[in-house]
This record gives sequence, structure tokens and C-alpha cells, in this order.
Amino acid sequence: MHTGRMLFAQVIEYAPRYEFQKCVARYQGNHRVRSFTCWDQLLCLIFAQLTYRESLRDIVACLRSVDGRLYHMGIRGTVSRSTLAEANEQRDWRIYADFAQVLIRQARQLYAGEPFGVDVAQTVYAFDSTTIDLCMSLFPWASYKRAQHAMKLHTLLDLRGNIPTFIRITPARLHDINVLDDLTPEAGAFYVMDRGYLDFERLYRWTLSGSFFVTRARKNFRFDRVDSRPVDKGAGVQCDQTIRLVWFYSSRGYPGELRRIRYRDPQTGKRLVFLTNNFTQPAAVIADLYRCRWQVELFFKWIKQHLRIKAFYGTSENAVKTQVWTAVCSYLLVAIARQRLQLDLNLYTILQILSVSLFERTPINQAFSMMDRTIREGVDHNQLSLLDF
Repeated sequence: MHTGRMLFAQVIEYAPRYEFQKCVARYQGNHRVRSFTCWDQLLCLIFAQLTYRESLRDIVACLRSVDGRLYHMGIRGTVSRSTLAEANEQRDWRIYADFAQVLIRQARQLYAGEPFGVDVAQTVYAFDSTTIDLCMSLFPWASYKRAQHAMKLHTLLDLRGNIPTFIRITPARLHDINVLDDLTPEAGAFYVMDRGYLDFERLYRWTLSGSFFVTRARKNFRFDRVDSRPVDKGAGVQCDQTIRLVWFYSSRGYPGELRRIRYRDPQTGKRLVFLTNNFTQPAAVIADLYRCRWQVELFFKWIKQHLRIKAFYGTSENAVKTQVWTAVCSYLLVAIARQRLQLDLNLYTILQILSVSLFERTPINQAFSMMDRTIREGVDHNQLSLLDF
């Protein structure tokens, strides 16, 4: 007897199906499809992400073992390995990329007031990329080096809630700096990047658009000092200068003034030199903003450990991008559920609970509140809390 909805169906409820159907219609994803629709494909791939399935055979075996429950999970079509493989290969990956943007907008609204360690009113983004190694014989489209194939995941992370707002999947041979051309700068926002993205002509376009950047200077950096500000060396700031570029191509690419901050980390003693086009924030705040760039590195580490984006269900570029974007959708759904249910659990714990209880018919609030109470009662205060973001 049906006594309630399964946890999987309650989580999927946070995915607006009407918006998804608009994405499907945009790319004619269900054209000449009789049974296994794009929605069925999305649910199967989200199930695979939440339960850590490693292959198509693994996904199909698990779903067929609970064939009587698929209807209540929202899956109406017949699940088979050939059908799912064909859908991943042929259905446009942009369907799931566009739907991820819908979830990103929802998540950003929910986490708009979330603190991230620096007291600034503006939106702060961290931009970086990570490399995922691929098999040379199975992924010929992702050429990188002579003896290595790989792809890059370029990500712009909103530090309020660690929400990825921009993702590009490219062959690893593409230099990171070229992806800056795909970004649309947001006026008044901060963009924190490492020095691999230091291109003065591109950064000057960001300055003209009213956005701010924080990055590091290279060792051979040449400049003329225009002005200096008083600094508090006790806070680690060694100097705070207004400068102009000297070299011909650099000065032509960025004809305006820049702010140069030399900082010594009080804890590690490491010396860093920052460049920014923001002249209003204190120098210590600029240093703190750059320190928060590490959140994007933790994000990459987290999704590689807890989502299926290193072993792929298909070998074509379309199948790989489909899997990555459905993994992003899974991450966003869990983040949205966490905020709307006001859970005091980190994403890792929520995923662990879902991985073993998706077929339970427990109300979602009750399922997580019971686990939260168990964790609080059994917590060891001498044990460090990992992945709490």
C-alpha cells in the first residue's frame, strides 16, 4: 500500500519541471521520442549521482531491482542500458546546461545573505579551472599532450553558498585565459583569480564595465609608482601603492592605474603581491578576498570526491557534458533542499543520507532531523569536522 512519497521524489520536487520542459522544447529533446523522455533521462542520471553508480549497467541494474517503484520516483519510461546510452550520446547536452542555470538562479537567491568570511556587501566570485584526465583511446576529442588526454572544467563560483554560476567544459589544451572572453562581468562584483588569468587587455575591459578584480602579480612585473598609502604592518600589509604599467604592450592593454598591495601572511610568513582595480576597500580586505579564492579549489576537490565526474557513462563529448551538467544539477538540488529545509547539516552528510535512503517513504524533514539529532548526540568534539561548506 502506498503510504507516502519516497525521498527521491521529494528531492526532485525542488526541480521545476515546467522550466525543464522549456529547456527541452528549446532544443527539441523529445522529438520522435516515444517512452524514455529527457525527464526520465535526467532522473536516472540524478539517481546515479546521489547513489554513486559507476556505470550504465550499474544504474540499470539498481533501477530494475525496484521496478515497481519507478513510477513513484517519477520515471515513466522503460529503463534499459541501450536506451540510456543512446540518450546520453544523442540528446543535446545544452538542455541540462540551461536547466542548471535555472537551478543556479534559485540557489543564489536562497544563499544571497550567506556569509563567507569577508565583510563586503558586493558579490564575490572565485574563478579557476580543474583538469580531469581521460583515456586517450576512448576520448580522442579531448586531446591535450602527446601522451595524455584530458578536459578542463572552468568554474566561476559565487562564494555566498559556493554556488557555481558559470561552467565551461573544454579540452585541456585550451589555455585558461581564453575563457575570460566568455564571461560577462557584473558591475560592482569582485572577481578573484590566480595569476594564470593575468591579461591586462582583458582585465581592462572588466574595469570599463564597472567590475573589480583581485589577482596576483608575476615575478617579472614592472611598474612605475604613482602614489603610496599608509599601511598597518601589524596586519601583514607591507605596502599599498597606486601604479602604472611600464612595458609597452601591458601599458597599451591597460592604460589606467592599478593598485599594488604587498602582503606578508602572519601565519605562514609567505609574501604575496596583489593587483586590483579597487581603490576603496582596505588593503587587508583585498588580501582576505584573495584568501577566499581557495574555496573554488575546495569545491573542485569536493565534487571530484562526491559526484561522478571522473568515471563517465559515455565517451562522446555530448555524453560527457551531459553527465557533468546533471552532476551540477544534483549538487544544486541538494543545496536548494538544504536551504529551504533549513538543515544544519553539510552537503556531504546530506548526500550520505540520501545515498542509502532514497527509496524510504519518510517525510524529508523527518529523515534529516532524525539524522541531525543522531549526529549531535554522537559527535566527538575532539574530531575535526571535514567538508563543512
